[in-house]
Amino acid sequence: MRIFLAGATGVVGVRLVPLLLGAGHAVAGMTRSQPDVVAALGAEPVVCDVYDLGALRRAVRGFAPDLVLHQLTDLPNDRSRLQASLEANRRIRSEGTRNLLDAAGGVRMVAQSIAFPPGAPEHERMVLDAGGVVLRYGVFYGPGTYHDEGPPPPPRIHVDEAARRTVELLDAPPGTVLDIVEA
Repeated sequence: MRIFLAGATGVVGVRLVPLLLGAGHAVAGMTRSQPDVVAALGAEPVVCDVYDLGALRRAVRGFAPDLVLHQLTDLPNDRSRLQASLEANRRIRSEGTRNLLDAAGGVRMVAQSIAFPPGAPEHERMVLDAGGVVLRYGVFYGPGTYHDEGPPPPPRIHVDEAARRTVELLDAPPGTVLDIVEA
């Protein structure tokens, strides 16, 4: 399958690329600023800003994917700046999702969301209304996350397990919402 991965350099995206390639998929990895990271992972780098709809349409349609895998967030690496970034993250979940759906032109989408309050109902509804699949991740822990020293309280998921499960669920039925959390 040809997969356009939006958010290829994020904490889940960098884990997804090798898993997707290992499963035999062709992957275009979208990033705003790190094409070398995407190329080093083995995917086709696509430098694009999700807020530039024209460029995004050209990028997605130029790759001609069978699936758009939405892993975009706008969260800082520094946990102390998390509160200040919430509006930017809300924007990427709303406007960014809307733009990805537009650029996909009806191609199936699998999108990340969250399994803890406050949730992302607008973002999820857009994806589901387009016949997509929503994966609600628990709080991530593991290397590169805000919880790299140990697991947070539930609902949680190790970031490596989140990536593995995402690959397993690429063929989930349209309109499905799945919680990706530890049992």
